[in-house]
Amino acid sequence: MKKILVIEDNLEVRENLEEILELYGYDVETAENGKIGVHKALEKQPDLILCDVMMPELDGFGVLNILSRKDKTNGIPFVFLTAKSEKEDWRRGMNLGADDYITKPFYKDELLNTIEIRLKKSEALKKRLSPASTSFVDATQGAIELKKLSESHAIKEFKKKETIFWEQDLPKYLYFVDSGKVKLYKTNDYGKELIIKICGTGDFFGYTNLIEGKLYNFSAQTVDKSALRLVPKKNFLELMNSNKAVSAQLIKLLANNVAAKEGQLLHLAYDSIRKRIADALVEISEREKSNTFIMLREDLAQIVGTAKESVIRTLAEFKKDGYIDIQRSKIIILKKNKLREMPG
Repeated sequence: MKKILVIEDNLEVRENLEEILELYGYDVETAENGKIGVHKALEKQPDLILCDVMMPELDGFGVLNILSRKDKTNGIPFVFLTAKSEKEDWRRGMNLGADDYITKPFYKDELLNTIEIRLKKSEALKKRLSPASTSFVDATQGAIELKKLSESHAIKEFKKKETIFWEQDLPKYLYFVDSGKVKLYKTNDYGKELIIKICGTGDFFGYTNLIEGKLYNFSAQTVDKSALRLVPKKNFLELMNSNKAVSAQLIKLLANNVAAKEGQLLHLAYDSIRKRIADALVEISEREKSNTFIMLREDLAQIVGTAKESVIRTLAEFKKDGYIDIQRSKIIILKKNKLREMPG
C-alpha cells in the first residue's frame, strides 16, 4: 500500500483529500502546517507528498527546500496544491524542483491520475538507478584517496582556541583533522560570531576556497588541543584534477555543505530558540557518539545564533524538564527523543 503525506492547513480540504485517497487504497498521513509536514516526511518517508503552497509556520516552498536537500526525502515525488489564482506560485514551485501541481478546487479524477502517474514515474526511476544498473564513480574511493594524501603530510599541533586562519586570508592548504575539534565561524560587523560547522576527527575543511581560488569567507579556530594535517594547495588540486573518484567525493562534500547551510538558515528563520538548541544538542551528541560531552555556552550560542544568556536559560529549562543534566561545562543528555521531538 502506497503512503501519501498530505500537508494542508485547511481542515476541510485536508479531510477531503484524506477521505478520497483512503477510499482508493492509499495509506494517508496528514499535517496541518509545513513544519509538522517536514517532521512527518522525515519520519514516515512517504511514497508521495501533496503540499499546499500558502501555509502558516512554514510555507510549501520552505517544505520543498528542506526535503529536497535531505537524503531521506529528496527522491520523493512532490506535488503542490495551489489555487488557480496563484500561477506565479506554482511556476516558482516547479522551478524549485516540484514534480507537478494540482489546482484547487480539484477534480477527483485529476487528483488520482496525477498521483498515479507520479508514483509510476518514481518507480521507473528507482529501477533505472538500482545498483545493478548504475556505473557511478564510487565517491568512497575518493575519500580514501584524500585521506591517503593527507596522511603523507606531517601533523601540526595546535593549542586550544588557537586561530588556524582568519576570514579574508589567502587559502594555502587543505586541512584534515587528525584529532581534536575545529570550529568554522563567521563574524559580523559588530564582532558577533556564528558557528557554521564543528569539524571533528576525520573531517576535511578549507577545500571550497581552494577550488574556487577565493579568499576565506570564514575563520577557523581550534575548540580544544588539536592535531591537523596540512596538504599544500598544489598537491590537493593535482589530485583532484587527475582522479575522478576524488572529484566525485568533493562534489558530494560540497553538496552536503550547501544543504547544511541552507538547513541552518531555515532553522534560524523558522524555529524557536528551544528547538534550535535542542537540535544542536542532539547533533553534537551524535557527532561525539556520546550522550555526555563538554560544550561551552558561548560556543553553543554561536551555533544556534542567539545570545549566551538565552542558551543558559534554555539549558536550565531542559534540566528542570529532565531532558538533560548539567555538571559545570559538561552536558549529559537524558532524554534524546524529547529533544529530537521538540516542537518548533
